[in-house]
Amino acid sequence: MSTVAGNVSALGPWALLFMAIAVTYLWRGLGTVIAARIDPESRFLQWIACVAYGLLAALISRIVFLPVGILEKTELVDRLGASIFGFVVFYLFKKHIGLGTLSAAGALMLLVWARGQGIL
Repeated sequence: MSTVAGNVSALGPWALLFMAIAVTYLWRGLGTVIAARIDPESRFLQWIACVAYGLLAALISRIVFLPVGILEKTELVDRLGASIFGFVVFYLFKKHIGLGTLSAAGALMLLVWARGQGIL
């Protein structure tokens, strides 16, 4: 009796692993089939894109104007300056999101450091 229980418990993690793989690839396959039939220029997807951009703008505004945690200790002018600098870099480099984000983060770090050193 104990060997049967041992075999079942040994197969349990493998069964779970294979079920997780099957479910993951099932949904990926269905997503591929459905995505081939979706018109990316449809009004519904344009609405979804607008909502996504609106949520992103709201999140950025919340971080800049109503920060929580350690960002509360930074000055509003530093957060605004870093955000504006990041947007400028974003548009100068043909809407490269990585460069815009890294430049804004770097600018904020530099401004906070300069304020801490008494430079600003």
